Amino acid sequence: MLIQTVPDIKTKLSILSQQSQYDLACACTGKNEPRRRRSQDNRWIYPVVLPDGRKTFLFKTLLSNNCVNDCAYCPLRADSDPKRCTLEADEIARAFIAYHNTGKVSGLFLSSGVMGTPDNTLERINQVARILRKREHFKGYIHLKVIPGASSAAIEESLSLASAVSINLEVPGADNFRKLSLKKDYQNDVIAPLKLISRLTAKGQRYHNVRQTTQFVVGASTETDRELVEYTGALYDRLKLDRVYFSAYQRGVGRPDIPGEHSVLANDALLTREHRLYQVDFLLRKYGFQAGEIPLDASGALSLDMDPKEAWARHHPECFPVNVNHAEPMQLLRVPGFGPITVNRLLKIRRNGGWVRRLEQLGHGKAGKRLQRALEFVRFG
Repeated sequence: MLIQTVPDIKTKLSILSQQSQYDLACACTGKNEPRRRRSQDNRWIYPVVLPDGRKTFLFKTLLSNNCVNDCAYCPLRADSDPKRCTLEADEIARAFIAYHNTGKVSGLFLSSGVMGTPDNTLERINQVARILRKREHFKGYIHLKVIPGASSAAIEESLSLASAVSINLEVPGADNFRKLSLKKDYQNDVIAPLKLISRLTAKGQRYHNVRQTTQFVVGASTETDRELVEYTGALYDRLKLDRVYFSAYQRGVGRPDIPGEHSVLANDALLTREHRLYQVDFLLRKYGFQAGEIPLDASGALSLDMDPKEAWARHHPECFPVNVNHAEPMQLLRVPGFGPITVNRLLKIRRNGGWVRRLEQLGHGKAGKRLQRALEFVRFG
């Protein structure tokens, strides 16, 4: 006789938090910054950099890993066989409050597989947030994943409860999407909700304080970097998203017949591609670049050997060297090795009547490897 035991909350959290790794709550960062990792003691305590740049710890989990969808890149798709379980709304709320009250987390990041229908799933996600907001009077950060295909009413309720919401694009364009899912409709289930959220969170609208993000799964389909860059630029320029995240497809978790399982890129190269896309993202958001300025090769790919900012600089020798003591801020931001912090430091020296004569003045008395990259692109006259 087979006796099955019902897993307790901690066991379910161990399963569901580990599988929530495919929904990113943080971006690619430096080697000393949190990047797609969990704390050692509890996998559901997750160090992140939020869309506004703040660093914090989130309670991050799936509500359920049961899913009716056929997303070929996803290990939780209907035809796969992971250990399935579901947390009740009250279980998540009680666990979160316990960690929050002891100062271990400051916010919640909640996603889920699709249980039955999109609206049924989003209602259960919303229920967690309702309990926290109304019963527990929690006023902090809550990020809710919007389920593709959910109704406008369900999405608006998420916006009324959340600090941030996201619906994942996964890939740029319907053609790439059809290689990964035949059950979901790209325009109706993904693009339409994305645009709805953008309208409802626009400046002057009721939910203007709610942030919106999305995610691309890079390399699962046959999308080019050109497509990803163009879509990312449009998401920022037209829909005013707060952040776009990129997740390199992890071989072996999807169906064996999808393009990502047969990529010619090695795993290290796939991660480098993800990293280059994050560098492009910074150029678009922080450095004043437009999508059409990003250097791409004839096949529409970013260089894996050179970061896109340096590649742009080498394609435009007419813009260099830049005189650091007279150049405009946007010119300075295009210098390889210069970031917003360095430029602000340089401008402060100029405002105070100083004169920059060497890079060490911008690096607290030393010029590290990153700052040294600027040397061939600047002059101090």
